[in-house]
Amino acid sequence: MLNTPTEILIVEDEPDLASLIADYAHASGYQSTIIGDGQVALAQVRQKRPDLIVLDLMLPGLDGISLCRAVRTFSQVPIIMVTAKVEEIDRLLGLEIGADDYLCKPFSPRELMARIKVILRRVSNTVPNNRYSDQAINRESEQSDLVRIDHAAYQIYLDQQLLELTRSEFLLLEHFIQHPGQVFSRAQLLNFVAQDSLDVTDRAIDSHIKNIRKKIAQIRADDNPIHAIYGLGYRFDGFNHSKIN
Repeated sequence: MLNTPTEILIVEDEPDLASLIADYAHASGYQSTIIGDGQVALAQVRQKRPDLIVLDLMLPGLDGISLCRAVRTFSQVPIIMVTAKVEEIDRLLGLEIGADDYLCKPFSPRELMARIKVILRRVSNTVPNNRYSDQAINRESEQSDLVRIDHAAYQIYLDQQLLELTRSEFLLLEHFIQHPGQVFSRAQLLNFVAQDSLDVTDRAIDSHIKNIRKKIAQIRADDNPIHAIYGLGYRFDGFNHSKIN
C-alpha cells in the first residue's frame, strides 16, 4: 500500500513568508499548498482535507480565528496558529478557538518544522485515518457508565453528552481520566500537551484546565474532578457517580 504524502496547507498572505515555509516543508519531505485568503482556505480544507494547517491570524476574506472555528465544526486537523505578538497567544487561548499550537512572528522556519513533526507524530499514534474525517471507521474508544472517550475523533462524552473540547483540552482530560488520583506538575502537563511548543507557558495549562472545568460544569454543575494541589500541580479524582443531570 502506497503512503499518501503529508500535505501542509499554508494559509498566509505574506508571499515571501509563505514561500519560505513551503521551501522548508518541501525540504522536510512534506507537500504544501499556499493560500492567502481565509475564505478560499476554508473551501480548500473542506475539499482536500490537509494533514496540518499553518494559519496566520490576520487574513483577508476570513480572519484566522473565524477560519479556525469554522474548520473545527467539521474537522480535527492539526492547526498551528501564527501571530504577530506574544501577548496574542494568551488571548487566543482564552478564546478557545481550537488551535493546537501557537507561534509568534518572527520565528525560525526550522522551529516550525520541528513543531509540525512533533504534532504529526503525536497524531499518527492516535488517529487511524490520516485525513481526520469525522466519518472515520474502526475508532478505538473507552467507555464507562459516565464517560466515553473516542480517541480517533478526539471526543469525550460525559453522561452521554459531548464535551466541546479543543485538542489540547482533550489530551489533558484524557490523560487525567487515565491516571486518576495521580498528581501532575504544570511542567509535566505542559510537556505532555505541548512538547516542543516553546511559546506555550504554564499559564496555558491553567487556562486549559479552567476551560475544561467550565465545560464539565455545563453538564454537571457541582462536579469538579480536577483539583489544584498547592505547590505541586493538579490531580484528577474522578467524576462523582452519584451526580444526576
